[in-house]
Amino acid sequence: MTIKKIGVGSDHAGVNLKNKIAEFLKEKGYEVTDYGTHSTESCDYPVYAKAVAKSVANGENERGIICCGSGIGVSIAANKVKGVRAVLAHEPYSAMLSRLHNDANVLCLGERITGESLALDIVETWLHSEYEGGRHQRRVDMLDAE
Repeated sequence: MTIKKIGVGSDHAGVNLKNKIAEFLKEKGYEVTDYGTHSTESCDYPVYAKAVAKSVANGENERGIICCGSGIGVSIAANKVKGVRAVLAHEPYSAMLSRLHNDANVLCLGERITGESLALDIVETWLHSEYEGGRHQRRVDMLDAE
């Protein structure tokens, strides 16, 4: 499946990394919707994480990428949205496995933990890894069940 539409979002602690990722995605030809924030002024990460997650859950975007200081808060918030399987990845291998085995549709990153170059490698790997389905589908269905 070729991914074309990606939603991005962040709080104040992840805004610089989010902006770099959005620029990177646009250069690669993706259609990017930025759900904010757009400043380093303190704000509440659940607002932006849920906006991106809901856009993925409702089909507005095929995938989402959310940043905060650690990536932890946004991953918790995004996973509250039904149909979202958000993963916090610190390196490309985990990002790849999250796609292959878990069909993760939202990637979470921490600006204070992951450097820009590594973050872009993680994004690239995550976007180009395809869900294997098969033996993993039963478990993914369990995640999506109420």
